[in-house]
Amino acid sequence: MSKAKRIFIVADISHKVVKMFLDQMPKLAKGFIRLGHDVRLFSYCNALAQASPLKSKSFASRFYKSSVDDMLADQIKSYAPDIVYVSFARVLDAHSVVRMRQAAPNAVFVGGDGDPWPQHQRNRIATAKELDIVTATNDGEFLDVYKNAGVRRCVFMPNMCDPDTDHRYEVSERWRSEILWTGKVGHSAAAEKTLREDLVRRLAESDNCTLYGCCGRSKIAGIDYLHAISGARIGVNANSCRPVRLYSSDRLTHYLACGAFVLAERIPDGNLLFEDGRHLKYFGSVDEFFDLADWYLKHEAERKKIADAGMQHAYEQFNSVKIAGYFLDLIEKGGYSAPWFKRGPDKIG
Repeated sequence: MSKAKRIFIVADISHKVVKMFLDQMPKLAKGFIRLGHDVRLFSYCNALAQASPLKSKSFASRFYKSSVDDMLADQIKSYAPDIVYVSFARVLDAHSVVRMRQAAPNAVFVGGDGDPWPQHQRNRIATAKELDIVTATNDGEFLDVYKNAGVRRCVFMPNMCDPDTDHRYEVSERWRSEILWTGKVGHSAAAEKTLREDLVRRLAESDNCTLYGCCGRSKIAGIDYLHAISGARIGVNANSCRPVRLYSSDRLTHYLACGAFVLAERIPDGNLLFEDGRHLKYFGSVDEFFDLADWYLKHEAERKKIADAGMQHAYEQFNSVKIAGYFLDLIEKGGYSAPWFKRGPDKIG
């Protein structure tokens, strides 16, 4: 960038320990700061909770949202940001963005969506239409929802890691496992049965698989999550939806960065992100998964070689500084340089 920017991030910043190392916003903020820019974060959900005398979320949303929007607009006006990044906080809506735009008429407004099925998220599409750019962690049907709704600019942006925290840890025997899965069996919004559902249920029946957060197993949070990945010989990634171009849970980035050998559900053009047989191994069926898992558990040198390469690739190509730079290039130049990027219109503003 030509000069240091002021960047204002609006998000739902959770203080739940289960979100401690999952939240992308602290990572993105660190990336911007390390590139020489100033960043301020505004937690919309926390501001709403503090404004309301009752703990009821519905009560706070109904009676105190306008007060939070006013507070947000006042902060933005005083800060005079060059960029406002909107992470689609739960209650924030199109009116909130209009108020922010009035407070910072010269700022570029960017949104980031890491969820599938944006059409099922409350306020999501209408809010996106008030932004200059919307980025999403897919380049398929979910991004197309925004395009078809008339959102000004829609661009794929991958999940990121923070090598300062997302790395391979030396762990005790407690965290050693053969095969690891973390997460739910499926997603309530899925309209059809997925490979993931069958796979996770099979994993739950297998003696050499460790699961967290499903099938009666406890959740895992905080540093324990990173330790569990570091101690796993194989980490499993499967999506809550049918395969969508370049779409994958941030679980994939966590697993790779923490040094697990990853078996991941195959996605269209996935090799543009992580190469099959070099950074991970893809599978397309439950049977193929178990065949691959059995082979790599018996061939340690090959398993470790791919795990090490995947970890290094995540550090180099998907670290928060690199992704923050992509955002800045997108705003200033109209695009960024990466194997998966599709060139679009010229720069915003």
